Amino acid sequence: MSTDPAVYARLREIADQLPQVPGAGKVEIADGKILMMLSPVLRHELAVARTAEQLNAQLPQTHPGYIAHGGADLEDAGLGRLRNPDLMVFAEASLEGEEPALLPHEVVLVVEIVSKSDPENDYRDKVRDYTAMGIPLYLIIDPRTGTGIVHSEPGYASRETFVFGDTITVGPWTLDTGVLRTYA
Repeated sequence: MSTDPAVYARLREIADQLPQVPGAGKVEIADGKILMMLSPVLRHELAVARTAEQLNAQLPQTHPGYIAHGGADLEDAGLGRLRNPDLMVFAEASLEGEEPALLPHEVVLVVEIVSKSDPENDYRDKVRDYTAMGIPLYLIIDPRTGTGIVHSEPGYASRETFVFGDTITVGPWTLDTGVLRTYA
């Protein structure tokens, strides 16, 4: 489901002008609405850091010039979507551009750490959005339950589940999920 381009352009303009609100983290646009996300808890950020560290150690061999980085926006104006994934893998040179956000074709992996407040967003809405954007790999890490899912192949036809402690394969990368911690 896409949003009318004029509506999306107006939502994007509003989102860009929103003031920084204490306790509010990311601003996203989906389903014709601006979404204000809460700032993540520390265990959430620990999962981001430990996952990025493992990916960044392997990227020089698998994807020279690429980085695992959080904080950048991912935009598909045609779908009317602005997302701010917890972590993405993309060419570092993309950060040198003048665009306000990365484009889906630049991203090979998106990682989301499930929040306590809105888990359906990662499991339902973002699965729909990232597959529609053509992102090849989507990793969900869920510190609420100590589990996760690796979505791969076109349309996320492959869905591999794991529990914290497993060593998993995400595309060409191997990740030790034993370094992840639950929210408990």
